[in-house]
Amino acid sequence: MLHPDRLLPAEPGTRDIARRLYDASRTLPLVCPHGHYNPAVLAANRWPADAASQLVASDHYLLRLLYSHGVPLESLGATPADQVSGEVDGRAVWRELARHYHLFRGTPSKLWLDHTLSEVVGVADPLTPETADGVYDALSARLDEEAFRPRSFLDRCGVQFLATTDGALDALESHTALRTSDWDGRVVPTFRPDDVIDPDRPGFRDRVVMLAELTGADTSTWGGYLEALRIRRGCFVAAGATATDHGHPSALTCDLSVGEAADLFGRVVGGNPRPGDAECFRGQMLVEMAAMSMDDGLVLQLHTGSWRNHNPALAARFGPDMGADIPTRADYVHALKPLLDRFGNEPGLTVVLYTLDESTYGRELAPLAGHYPVLRLGPPWWFYDSPEGMRRYYRQVTETAGFANTVGFNDDARSLLSIPARHDVARRVNAGYLAELVAEHRLTEDEAADLAVDLAHRLAAETFMRQGW
Repeated sequence: MLHPDRLLPAEPGTRDIARRLYDASRTLPLVCPHGHYNPAVLAANRWPADAASQLVASDHYLLRLLYSHGVPLESLGATPADQVSGEVDGRAVWRELARHYHLFRGTPSKLWLDHTLSEVVGVADPLTPETADGVYDALSARLDEEAFRPRSFLDRCGVQFLATTDGALDALESHTALRTSDWDGRVVPTFRPDDVIDPDRPGFRDRVVMLAELTGADTSTWGGYLEALRIRRGCFVAAGATATDHGHPSALTCDLSVGEAADLFGRVVGGNPRPGDAECFRGQMLVEMAAMSMDDGLVLQLHTGSWRNHNPALAARFGPDMGADIPTRADYVHALKPLLDRFGNEPGLTVVLYTLDESTYGRELAPLAGHYPVLRLGPPWWFYDSPEGMRRYYRQVTETAGFANTVGFNDDARSLLSIPARHDVARRVNAGYLAELVAEHRLTEDEAADLAVDLAHRLAAETFMRQGW
């Protein structure tokens, strides 16, 4: 179903180079340092629902485009917040996807799903309304196979390292179960404390109280609150975590005095914040998280530039992560200066930046990462995790920052089943871009082959994988 030269350059000579570069990276182990998988699935080693739930209902890329054409989210397996979640008719959901699959022509979503069905599952027929039932039956049968259980799936796909994204209050039982099981796969949590450091989050003050109950620290004081966060980070480190992650609206950082920070904390926790306090508090907490990373070695990841839940009616009806998040403008040169003034030259800290504002690649991010030792650039994220998005990223970033100031690829997937496809698309695009540089005599082919390995595996492994875990 899939052409072997998909995504490689059209010019024959450059395509031949790209084939060789792709061959140098295509079978490398998969390093997956950022994703949104439920670790309970791996702990139970059992798919929690039918095939459609795995590939459709959990994929906001699919949901957003189908919703834009008037497809009701209920028909795709989404449950309104005011209804009790019931059993989803997976076959009906799959048929709905098949009826509208033509809408995804030219999108990365179609590349990923076609690869998953053809290369991973082994379905011979393309997905159409006529083949929908047959494809669904083949996919369902494969997920029922003992050799295709979640852990076996990761093994057969060559996943070497996989990080989940976990809230600060998560008890991490699934990770404990995985570490004490007889499976030798490496799955680790990532400390995502947005739920207890973002005053704009619903229930923030209640969760600060829960943080105290969980840690025994007095979170009614600034010092006790910071100690509670240190305790939770320690629990994550003990469970194998190598990174934190922060999904802030902006990259603003603040470095207040202890007294100023304590006053700010008192206002946001006490329920009487001033205008701008929530943003300032998030900025202060990024600096506090960087200071803690200096102690425990966790990589600090910052994802910014997204207006989340832009459609309030949809969020009220279905909750977050339904495809209504939109890129916004972002500033890094000014916003990051307080953090960089304090930690920018520290060799023991790594800060990885991801953005949804492509206009900052060449103007801000590449020059910053090309200077400050602590900074690394995350791969094209979300809307730009696409063939053209990756090419734009390389053209704007690498001349100034170099390839070595990036962290290679990560898949940011919500379904385990889509991981191989996302990595394959990235490796093909990498091979094509590097082949152009070879054809223009800007790289030797040996240098390009080495870079293909860097981008597919080595950079991510060196950034996120701790030895001796």
